[in-house]
Amino acid sequence: MTPTTSRLRRPRGGFTLLEVLVASLIMGIAVSGILSGLAAASRNASRLTAYDRATLLAREKMDQLLADQKAPRNVPLQGVFDPATVGGATVGWRARVSLFEASPTASPGRWCVDRVALEIWWIDGQTNHSYNLEGFRRSIVEPGDPLPGVSP
Repeated sequence: MTPTTSRLRRPRGGFTLLEVLVASLIMGIAVSGILSGLAAASRNASRLTAYDRATLLAREKMDQLLADQKAPRNVPLQGVFDPATVGGATVGWRARVSLFEASPTASPGRWCVDRVALEIWWIDGQTNHSYNLEGFRRSIVEPGDPLPGVSP
């Protein structure tokens, strides 16, 4: 055996070009799938952050409205939250306080139940979102209030 023929029969280490291309293709598909999943997770986290913020703002505003006995009935109330406190987003609210229930013998100065309907809205890019909340509070019937179930 000559030195030239012994080199030809010895197995060579390494990969062929075809094997490297197939491995690169498989890795590219895997990385593409992972990046797609990360992008979707990031979008969902952003969306959930906006809903979480709306929930906290709704709770805060509802607490204020329930505690404010001087909030007028049957008058639309609305406002916009300070962008510095909500992370620069455009967020606002609309509310309405209405007499919900009173006793059949209700008259001014007697106890009743008010319904507080609150809507928190925000703008996310080109999309408008809203979150509705409803609460009830004990209140006093005022002169001139229309009583539920009582015809004028």
